This record gives sequence, structure tokens and C-alpha cells, in this order.
Amino acid sequence: MTDAEDRKPQSDEASGTFDPEITSEFAIPEGLTVPKGGGESETSSEFALPDGFDAPPGPAGEPEGSAFSTPRTYHAKDAPPAFTPATGVPLVSLTKNVPWQDRMRTMLRMPVAERPAPERIPKTEEEGPAVPRVLDLTLRIGELLLAGGEGAEDVEAAMFAVCRSYGLDRCEPNVTFTLLSISYQPSLVDDPVSAARTVRRRGTDYTRLAAVFRLVDDLSDPESHLSLEEAYRRLAEIRRNRHPYPTWVLTSASGLLAGAASVLVGGDLIVFIAAAVGAMLGDRLAWLCAGRGLPEFYQFTVAAMPPAAIGVALNLAHVDAKASAVITGGLFALLPGRALVAGVQDGLTGFYITASARLLEVMYFFVGIVVGVLVVLYFGVNLGAKLNPDAALSISSRPLWQIGASMLLSLTFAVLLQQERPTVLAVTLNGGVAWSVYGAMHYTGGLSPVASTAVAAGLVGLFGQLLSRYRFASALPYTTAAIGPLLPGSATYFGLLSIAQNEVDKGLVSLATAASLAMAIAIGVNLGSEISRMFLRIPGGAGQGRKAAKRTRGF
Repeated sequence: MTDAEDRKPQSDEASGTFDPEITSEFAIPEGLTVPKGGGESETSSEFALPDGFDAPPGPAGEPEGSAFSTPRTYHAKDAPPAFTPATGVPLVSLTKNVPWQDRMRTMLRMPVAERPAPERIPKTEEEGPAVPRVLDLTLRIGELLLAGGEGAEDVEAAMFAVCRSYGLDRCEPNVTFTLLSISYQPSLVDDPVSAARTVRRRGTDYTRLAAVFRLVDDLSDPESHLSLEEAYRRLAEIRRNRHPYPTWVLTSASGLLAGAASVLVGGDLIVFIAAAVGAMLGDRLAWLCAGRGLPEFYQFTVAAMPPAAIGVALNLAHVDAKASAVITGGLFALLPGRALVAGVQDGLTGFYITASARLLEVMYFFVGIVVGVLVVLYFGVNLGAKLNPDAALSISSRPLWQIGASMLLSLTFAVLLQQERPTVLAVTLNGGVAWSVYGAMHYTGGLSPVASTAVAAGLVGLFGQLLSRYRFASALPYTTAAIGPLLPGSATYFGLLSIAQNEVDKGLVSLATAASLAMAIAIGVNLGSEISRMFLRIPGGAGQGRKAAKRTRGF
């Protein structure tokens, strides 16, 4: 053996080779024998059974199971209606004489373990409908609601109601701006079933929205046993239904809306006609752009140009008419009040991703309007148009004319939103009340326009929620059109005019005021709705407080 091999450490096998000369200190000395028990193991345990004792055999045929498997006596279909965990959570009972929106919203704000199980419903078939078909129906209903402008929380409540109506209690819906998903897990040991659907197109049709709400209401009614095939049939009819108003009625409504808005800011008959003509031209140009496939940003840009051009033309022709009222009336017909209210509502209820997307959409629309008006005002100022940004301070208070104009504005706004005819009268009166409160606080009381707008919008939300609860329908048809008279059209116009005249600081201040008014409208509408839910019947039963939305105080 070489020296290198002598220095190399031996392996475990080499070191473990038996050497008879090496003995262990635990080895038995030679000549000593240890008696062995007959048939008994050398190593015994204190838990070993004594000799002569036989344990009774276990039940034959029952394999060894897992700690996570369900007991043999448990069946998911025969599960108890509710349970009380070790922490002492009381049994929650939801009353049936409240709208399904409130009941589903309350359960969505509960942990999954605390939600009461759905009641048994009689089925004509031995087995219930297939889970994938129920999830598909749920996603299709949620798609129509989200595309129609409904808030994310109400969409989740509707999806949850559809699932529970077919006995799927362990389901979790999730709503974002363009994606709907839902997951159902039959039990803790079963694999979940998930489905998703993308919302690619959005359109404003409150008649379709109301029909979907009626369908969900019928599905949630325990006395109305609506089969899955019947629900699919009604949903197909809702999707096939045409809009209740033809195109020429929508164009005329756009013109009347702009004319009524011009009267709100001090316009006369000439201004009314000019604003109506400009808005109708803008509406037709926007439809032409939509037919050519242009994005909505350019549609808003093009639609904002004709009213501004007519206002500048009247000023250049030295016609005794307020050009600012003409342009402001055209802006009222374009401001995205519906998307703004929905975006702020989603943010206040904890759906921050959807709220961010909707507010970003509102910002793009607003920038499109700004670009269209600024282009016309820039050329008008260079051509010598005498447009006065301080004209906003000279708006006169004409209560009767303005109340009538506000009601006409709300009525035409309801037509543009494709509302059902029975709801048009209610929202028209709601708009008149909103402007009356705003005028009494701002013009008579001398309060700031932001505070006056917030209070008036709060009353709109309160009355809209009461009307929707009375009819078990969505609150949007009763609130969206009613906030039309409160939209910041004049502040937006005068801010853009100041920027066109190189008074950027003054223009930015006016635009900031417009943004404050818009936020006051959205927050006021949501606050009025929450107040109505807070003081009316609590859907959680006696002793159950209403759960907060998503999080409380940031935790």
C-alpha cells in the first residue's frame, strides 16, 4: 500500500468491516448465556397486551381512513342547516320579507363558516342540476348586470343569490371591471369547481337591467320553483329584447337634455334651441364614429365639438344669446355621471380594482370632452370670439323655470338610459326634488355649491333606495337620471375656457371645483343609499348588526 493510500480516510463500509478482535463494551461476555422467553418478543412495551388477553377484533371491511376524510355518517346533502362553532357564533336567520339584495349582501359580508345553509327546495328530478350549468347561468346573469353599469357589490350579491337558489351554498363570486369568476366547493374534501367569464362589451339599457333583477328575484323566492331550463329561457329572452326607444327618440332626448341644461345656467329660448341642435348634431356624429369602429374616447371628442362650435358662432355673429349656456348645455349631455357614481360606489364598498378601472374610464371620457371643446374654443378665441369666463358669477336664480328644466333634464336622461316607462315619472320627480334642495341651499341659503350638491345627491340616493326597495329592483334607474341637474357642466366649461385664454391657473381651479362637485355627487348618492339601509329593517335578524363592507378601520 502506498503512502497516499495510507493517508486517505477509509469509507464507512471499510470502517464497518467486522473485526473479531474488536469487541464492544455492550457485547455479552463469553460463557454467559441469557435465557429467552418462550415465544415472547425480546423487547416489550408497557402498552403491550399481557399474556392470555385477547382484544376484540375490529369491524371487518372498514379500511383505515384519513383524518381529513368525512365520517361515514355524514352526507353533504343531509348536512344540518347551520352550526355554532366553538367560538360561540350564534345561528343567523335572515328574514324573507326584505329584498334579496340586502339578504345576499349581508351573507357576502359574513365568513363562509357563518353563512346559513340554503333551504331545501323541492326538485322534480332525483338529482339537482349540474354544477357547471348553474355556474354558467350565474356568470351570464352577472355579465348582464356588470355590463349595464351595476355596482360590483350588487353584482356579487346577485350571483350569490342565483347559486343559493339551486343549493350551492359554498360558493364565492368575484367581480372585477372586465372579469367575472365564481368558485364552488361541495365540501372541504372535494375539489372546487371554478368558472370565469369576460365582459367585453358594455351598454346602457336599464330596461334589460330591471328584467335581470326580476329574474334573480324570482330565483331567490322560495315559493317560486324556477327550473334551470326556464331560467335559461328567460335569460335568452332578456338578451334578445330590443331597446324600448328608437334611435330618433334618443337623439331628440339628447337635444332636449342639452336645452334644459342651458336653461338651468341662465339660457333663454334661443339658447335652448341652439344647445338642442348642437347636442343632436354631436349625437349623430358620435353614432357615425361608433359605426366606423372608433373608440369611445374619439366619440366623446367628436360629440363635444358641435355645441361648442354653435356657441362660438353665435358669439362671432353678435347674437344676443349666452354662448356659455349653449356650450354648457352640450356638456351636460356628455358628462359620464353614471360611470362616475358606479366607480365611487365600488371604491366606497371595498372593490378598489373595479373602482380604479371605472374612474380611469371616466377620466378618459372627460379628457375626450376636454379635447373636443378646447379645440373649438382655441380657434374661436383666435377668431375674435368674446367669451367671458366670469359669466359664471352672473347666473340668475329663476326657481320655477329651473325646477321645470331640471325635471325635463331628468326625464330625457332617463330616456337616454333606456329606462322602463313606469320608472320615468319617479326619477323625474326625484330630479326636481334634487334641484329644489340644491337651489334652496346654494342660491337662497348662500352655502357652497359642493355642500349643496352633496346634500341634494344624498336625498337622491335615499329616495332612490326607498323606491328600489319598494319595487324589489335596482336603485340605478331611480338615482342615475335624477343626478343629471347636479352635474358640473358649467364649472367644466369655464375651466376649459380659462385654459383656452391662457389663464391656466384659473382654469385648473375651476376644473378642480368640477371634480369636487362630481365627487360630492357620487359620495352623496352612496351615502343616501347606505343611510336607508342602516335605518330600515336589518336583514340579519334580531340582534344581528349589519356587517361592514370588506374592512373596518383599515384592519
